[in-house]
Parts: sequence; structure tokens; C-alpha cells
Amino acid sequence: MKVTVVGAGNVGATVANVVAMKNFASELVLLDIKEGVSEGKAMDMMQTAHMLNIDTKITGVTNDYKATAGSKVVIITSGIPRKPGMSREDLIGTNAKIVKSVVDQALEYSPEAIFIIISNPMDAMTYLTLKDSKLPRERIIGQGGMLDSSRFRYYIAEALNAAGIPATITDIDGMVIGGHSDKTMVPLASYATYRGVPISQFLDQAAIDDAVEKTKVGGATLTGLLGTSAWYAPGAASAALAEAICTDSKKMIPCCVCLDGEYGEKDLCIGVPVILGENGLEKIVEIELNEAEKAKFDESVAAARHTNSLLGDALK
Repeated sequence: MKVTVVGAGNVGATVANVVAMKNFASELVLLDIKEGVSEGKAMDMMQTAHMLNIDTKITGVTNDYKATAGSKVVIITSGIPRKPGMSREDLIGTNAKIVKSVVDQALEYSPEAIFIIISNPMDAMTYLTLKDSKLPRERIIGQGGMLDSSRFRYYIAEALNAAGIPATITDIDGMVIGGHSDKTMVPLASYATYRGVPISQFLDQAAIDDAVEKTKVGGATLTGLLGTSAWYAPGAASAALAEAICTDSKKMIPCCVCLDGEYGEKDLCIGVPVILGENGLEKIVEIELNEAEKAKFDESVAAARHTNSLLGDALK
């Protein structure tokens, strides 16, 4: 099975590396517009194959979409990253043009591919891809909820440890829905558990609220520290989505998908729990939200629609 990663920057290279190490793809193509970058990174990764037991063949190419032909999954990381002080929405004009071009070229050689969108602002780029490609919604998936949920688990584990409970991140289950933005994501504290027990049994409301707020600005926190967008967790999250599709795992993962009546919304790409399998989006899972969560989700919907309105000519 073949996977293509478009964009060989920090995120794209991390996606490629994690996909290769998981060994669920027989072939991986890493494509970039800058000559030599993808070829060099692919070669570097292949030289770890013996040490890491990698069987995936990794090929790097410069803007040669013919090499991506027949891909099951195409992961788009292309676009400019955030700098300190920038919101994801600040990237919309530049990245919309890039994402449209990439999707059109990838589809020419992989007409049956499932697309995973990472480029920011991710919810709007997912919506743009859906409208521009005219593909069924099952084949257009935005990566945001998986990453944000992983950050939520991290901050819950940190809070538990601060409270004297020696939790590891893998002990935690938690989910984030809504938009992939500092102001629009909705961490679902009511569903968060530590070894199956609600975190409210261990943490007071102030500690839970603190974990929620830290999650919402998790990306901005890292951008402030690194001077650019994070890449390890975003790359691993995207690889996890590709793995669920390529292995037909039927895992429930929060992703950005197009709603068609679910959660009372239509014609909108936003993060909700879904079942991922060989067809991409297999099912949208509708869960009950408490009053506060529903209000936050409604705010997220309104913000996502506003951001989509900024796409302007890109949707034509």
C-alpha cells in the first residue's frame, strides 16, 4: 500500500518517518518543491531501516507527482507555518492557493486517494479541499482532533501528577472536538478518564479548567517556545490517521470531516469523533454533550463558518 506525504518540512518529514517506522505502508513518497530536500530526507530515513527494522520503501522527489501515482492516502502538510503571534487563520490566503494546487496535481495521478489535511487553518483547508475536489466527504479528512486530544491527555496527566497521582499519558483517555484553533476547540472534560475513572474523581474543577485552557493554547505555547509550529506530535497524529485507514482498523478518532446533518449542522468541516477505516470516513459518531459543551461547540461552528467565508475566491 502506498502513502504520499506532500511537504518535506518539519511536519511532513516527521509524518514520513513515523509512517515508515510503523511498517503499514509498503511504499512512501515524500514530495517537496525545494530541490533535494525530500530526496535527502528520504535517503537519511532509509539509512535507519536496518537499525529500526523498517521495511517501507521511502522515495523522495522534487515536485514530481507522477511518482505519487496509485497512492491510497495523500497527506498534505504544504504551506507556511505559524510564527509567534500569528493565528492559524492568518495563513488562510497563502495556504489556500498551495493546498488547491497540491490536491489537483495529486488527484491527477491518484484519483481514488483519501486525503488527510494538515495545512493550517486546517478546518478551512479541509472544507476548501472538499469543495474544490468535489470528492465524497468520506475521502477528505482533516487532522486536528487527534493532535488536540493528545495534548489534552498530556495536560491531564500533568495535572494528576501535580495532585500526587502518578499517571502516565497512556493512562488517560480524553477527546477534543470542534475547530482546530485556540479559541474554537472544545476539550470534553466530562468524558476524560484516568484508567476508566472520570478525572473529576481526582481533580478539582480549577485543575480541570486549567488543563482545558492549556490544551486550547497548546499549539501557540509550542510556537512561542520553538519560534515556529510544532512537528513531532502533529506528524505522529497524521501518521496515526493514515494507519487507521490503511489497516482498516475501524478506530474511533476525532477528526475534521464534513457534517451533513450530524450534530445539527450541514456543509461544514469541523472536528467530531469518527470511525476511520479503508474507505476513510466510515461513520460519524454522535455523542451527547452537556449544556456547556454544546454552547462551546456552537461557538466553534460559528467561528468555522466565519473562517470559511474568508476563503473568498479560493472557493470559485
